Amino acid sequence: MLLIMVVAVAGMVMLYLRGRGAFRPAVAETGTLHVTGVSPRPDALGEQYVTITGTLSGPTEPGTVVYGRFAWDVNAWPSIGDAITVVYPSGKPERWQIAHPGARPSLGS
Repeated sequence: MLLIMVVAVAGMVMLYLRGRGAFRPAVAETGTLHVTGVSPRPDALGEQYVTITGTLSGPTEPGTVVYGRFAWDVNAWPSIGDAITVVYPSGKPERWQIAHPGARPSLGS
């Protein structure tokens, strides 16, 4: 009987916390990745894998060094100095993704 009461109270606490937003997913933030390194462009055509390294900055991130590997069209291969719009969970810039995968990166200054 005691076990049933403990489980019932725990369930009510979970419902209460869920209603207050304690278990809602993190809000995505938009930032800019300034490319500082990129793997060499292959001779093959079409989409190929590229490894990109750069500094991600956004509303709550002053500048975090990150990297990622993506399938990329060789005709629009990124280069050092490009600025790419990215999204990432608030407080977790290492989980960044390209905001618009089909978009070409804008040239950096």
